Amino acid sequence: MDITAIGEVLIDLTQTGVNEYRVPTFAANPGGAPANVAVSAARLGASAAFVGKVGADGFGAYLTGVLQENGVDVSGLRTGEAATTMAIVSVDKTGERDFRFVRGADCELREDEVDLELIRRSRFLHFGSVSLTAGPARDTTLFAARKAREMGVLVSYDPNYRQALWNSEAEAVEWMKKPLPLVDILKISEEELPLVTGTADLAEGTNILRNLGITLVLVTLGGDGAFYRLGDHTGHVPGVKTTIADTNGAGDTFLGAVLSRLCRRGEKPLAGLTAEEVESVLAFANRAAAKTCSRSGAIPAMPTLAELES
Repeated sequence: MDITAIGEVLIDLTQTGVNEYRVPTFAANPGGAPANVAVSAARLGASAAFVGKVGADGFGAYLTGVLQENGVDVSGLRTGEAATTMAIVSVDKTGERDFRFVRGADCELREDEVDLELIRRSRFLHFGSVSLTAGPARDTTLFAARKAREMGVLVSYDPNYRQALWNSEAEAVEWMKKPLPLVDILKISEEELPLVTGTADLAEGTNILRNLGITLVLVTLGGDGAFYRLGDHTGHVPGVKTTIADTNGAGDTFLGAVLSRLCRRGEKPLAGLTAEEVESVLAFANRAAAKTCSRSGAIPAMPTLAELES
């Protein structure tokens, strides 16, 4: 297995408009950042698995099917008593989006439900900070990251900040920083960098992260591409111009593309990695993210390897 992602898979219940009675209408889209990363990597040629928890309901069955249809191994996906988690996205008259989360099964993943053998057979374990926000999943995620580290599996982390899930910014920062000493690859947005490091300066912030032992730090810059730090070396890889339909899932596509490309380097994907190789990987990942942005949805918009190589 190339990549095992652990964390949330959920329903993005997104407002699509209003009907003739002015009642809001919603679409139930598959979502959850770690699940998105697994799908992105699988579509781009990597073998990927997902560890998490859904409810014993229609949404849970639907999400399981979406992962399977996209080639993601779901042997580590558990079914719990709580309902499948939802993120409800509503839109006001000005077009501003409002996010509210109805947490459920994703929070309830326990340590004894984690398939450690699946992780042991992987090159990367990936997770995000949403699973650090509540419930048994908080400790379970850190448990899985520690076990991966002990087993020699590389750890990928995306401290994706969702304000609505935390009691305060201070609590978010505390928990978002906890996994950092366990991490080999960090993907962070330019908006999140100051939260985690205390500075918006790309070189300074990534150096702080490098000093925690993180081998490769990637800072996504939206349409401007990505900044990276590999040891003492830093660089910037420009973004790819595209007509934007929807930016949902672009960062997850980017990271899935990065991990899929690094896995092509063999059993030790970071061993002897050069700046030139990183820039080639990021150019590919930027193309993948741009393709996702050019289409609506997250998982449905993600490109295949054949699309990017044509």
